[in-house]
Amino acid sequence: MTRVELLDRLRELQSMDEFKGRDITTISALLSNKALADHIKVCENAVSSSARSSPRGEDAKASGHAAAN
Repeated sequence: MTRVELLDRLRELQSMDEFKGRDITTISALLSNKALADHIKVCENAVSSSARSSPRGEDAKASGHAAAN
């Protein structure tokens, strides 16, 4: 993947709810292409992890069985 494609993907991730209020793009100026690809992979994993856990959390809240933090 080219750097431009990586930066486009990072901008897409930045617009997702999981990263609201966080800046995940500025670091890209300092990263090599490989490090940038790794950073994007971590961000994508965070999004997919959030998507997997969110419905269960909402179900638990709806049923009154939310886990204590």
